Amino acid sequence: MVWRRWGDGEPVLLLHGGSGSWTHWQRNIGAVVRAGRSAWVPDLPNFGDSASLGEQADADTVVEPLRQGMQVLLGETACDIVAFSFGSLVAALLAAAHPGRVLRLWLLGPPVLPLRSGKGVALRPWQHLPGEAEQAEVHRANLAAIMFHDPAAIDADTVALHAANVRRDRMRQRRLVTTDAFAQALARIGCDTRAVFGAQDVLCREDWPGVRRVLESCPGFRGLVRVPGAGHWVQHEAASECNALLQAWLRETALIPPAPARP
Repeated sequence: MVWRRWGDGEPVLLLHGGSGSWTHWQRNIGAVVRAGRSAWVPDLPNFGDSASLGEQADADTVVEPLRQGMQVLLGETACDIVAFSFGSLVAALLAAAHPGRVLRLWLLGPPVLPLRSGKGVALRPWQHLPGEAEQAEVHRANLAAIMFHDPAAIDADTVALHAANVRRDRMRQRRLVTTDAFAQALARIGCDTRAVFGAQDVLCREDWPGVRRVLESCPGFRGLVRVPGAGHWVQHEAASECNALLQAWLRETALIPPAPARP
């Protein structure tokens, strides 16, 4: 695994989403540092610059390499984890299996409701297109379909960032996001757990009551925030609002300590 670090102070672990890398947090790392914390941002296995665990890898197989990396780099200390989308499933599985590793969870766009398919929304293929301009047009359309609410917010840098990430996505399965694996893990988590969504997140905006029901099954659940006018990639599309929320959360003291996982 390839890890990157910014800042000093107590560590905050940032876990990116599917088809992503550390760059999912490009607009948020500075907020962590300005809060007096250090940001530790890995590329999860099968994504970005990290090695592959093979085509059968899924969120559950990522947990142990992540735990080992935390042990090597951070020692035994429990740390705050901020996770996005697929990374939220990884974080929940980690917290359920290894509660001593996680102090608090701040989950953005977590896969609370099982998706009909691994990506949740039908996306246009791009690999067959010969030119970068043609591929960029499809990447922009796909970002608008699943990641953003406002297409006008998708700038050229974001399209280039996304294009670089999807080219390095080697996780073919993502079967667990089509199941209740997140809900099962959540029900075993006792640490302070918060959730943040874009209010227009296409993956869950049709069933906010269902989302809340699942979140409230978590013993450590302490609140849900919906950011107006933002889609799934809420920390990128609404970076200013998310960064303000994130900094306020980072400056809080944990309300309850990590608790043992339920059997």
